[in-house]
Amino acid sequence: MSERRMQRINEFIREEVALLIQREIKDPRIGFVTVLGCKVTNDLKEAKVYISILGDKKQKEESLAGLQSAAGFIQSKVGNFGGWRSTPKITFHLDESAEEAARIEELLKKICNSRL
Repeated sequence: MSERRMQRINEFIREEVALLIQREIKDPRIGFVTVLGCKVTNDLKEAKVYISILGDKKQKEESLAGLQSAAGFIQSKVGNFGGWRSTPKITFHLDESAEEAARIEELLKKICNSRL
């Protein structure tokens, strides 16, 4: 499968999952979730959806649990929208790289300020 087609599939799934979380998933455990990206395997059997969740550790765990319990529903809806015979199995993965980057930046600022 071409790289361009895989990019289109990844982007399609990312967009649909984001819309479904925003509009159709009513689980109270799910807080403010941002869908950052999606990576589908070459055989189209699995889709890793990378998310960021606003909140403390407990809120993140609860939101992730809510999303994992809704994964089957989300997968079926994405399959309907995509018109595929079989839909990739969707799994959610927490991406904390933005928070890590902010923490590192803060540490660097402190180091620079302490040298002045």
